[in-house]
Parts: sequence; C-alpha cells; structure tokens
Amino acid sequence: MAIAFRFQVDEDTEFALWKIEEEAESLYNQLQLNDQEKAYVESIGNGKRHLHWLGTRVLLRTMLNTADYIDCQVDEHGKPYLVNMPYHMSLSHSFDYAAVMLSKSKPVGIDIELISPKVERIAHKFLNKQELSFIGSENRVEQLYVAWCAKEAVYKCNGRKVISFLDHIFLDRFTYNNRGTLHASIVKGDMEMDFDVSYLHFDDYMIGYVKGK
Repeated sequence: MAIAFRFQVDEDTEFALWKIEEEAESLYNQLQLNDQEKAYVESIGNGKRHLHWLGTRVLLRTMLNTADYIDCQVDEHGKPYLVNMPYHMSLSHSFDYAAVMLSKSKPVGIDIELISPKVERIAHKFLNKQELSFIGSENRVEQLYVAWCAKEAVYKCNGRKVISFLDHIFLDRFTYNNRGTLHASIVKGDMEMDFDVSYLHFDDYMIGYVKGK
C-alpha cells in the first residue's frame, strides 16, 4: 500500500497517512534496521503494536524518499527525533493507519484516532468543566475527538512528559466542522505557550496536528 493521504501544511511542513494493509514481513523488508531496532521489533510481538511501529517507519522512509539508513531515536521524554536529518517529527497510529508529520523549521505534533462512542466515558479525564460545557449534543463524539487529538498533538509538540491534558493544556471554544482550527494553550507555573491546532475528519478517524510557533 502507498501513502493514503498527504497534506502540505506550509512550505516546509507536511503530514501523511499510511493505511496498513501489508503483513508485518512486507513492512519489515522495506526497512533498514540496526541490531538494536531489530531486537526491539522482535520484543513487541506480532500484534497491532508491531504493525504500527513498522508502518510509521515505512511511512517515514517514504516521505523522506531515501534508501539510506534513517537514524530515528527517542529522547528522555519519549519524543522521536532524527539524528542526522534536518527535520522535526511526530508519529501517531490508530488501528489501520500510521501517521507521520515532518517540519524543517519548528517542532510538530500529530495524533490520529479511530472515532468511537467510548470517548464519552473518559471525557472528564482530559477536559475540564469549562471545556465540557462547550461540547454540544450535535456531533458530540466528533467534538470530543477533536479535543482529544488537539491536546495530544500539543502534548507531542511540546515534548515533555510533565504536562497534564486536564490540568495544563486548555482549549478555547470552537465550532465543529469536518476540518478546522482551534486555539490551545499550555499553562504550567511560569510557562505559557499558545498553539493553533488544526483538525481533519478523515474516513472514520479524527486527526489533530500542530506546528510550534
């Protein structure tokens, strides 16, 4: 399977989706992995997690359009980065899709989620009372996924584990459409950061993506 969707955010930033329809072996054979990476792949078994890891790496290789080894590491906060290439990056996956966002100029964050009514049960865990008050009854599940994906994208863009969705990431009121933009902020102690987060309803999935300022 080739790239299922590709979007140019601005002149040096883009993201793409890969629909994972291949067997793990097919994905694995498209990659160059060092011994440490091979050991990691073997350690995560043969389920969805395995396919997601391989799928994001195949998509990354396709977007970078290189046959060379890609040195993709993870920092102490779990944020992936490219050692020898001039890109900021973010990875995500959900069920049948892998997602990669790349930028040459600023940190980025992306999240993709399969839309499901189960989000209702956990909404209070990631939205405060004010945020819950502007989630309407029409397209309620989709609005909740916009909120979740927006906060997840901001969290990844910031790249620090000490940030709480509920206590530190805040969303302004937004009007839901199939695609749009909303304002988000991180407020923690002396730290205040603002973000313009975009979202897109794609098939049965919601995508949130953001580029740092």
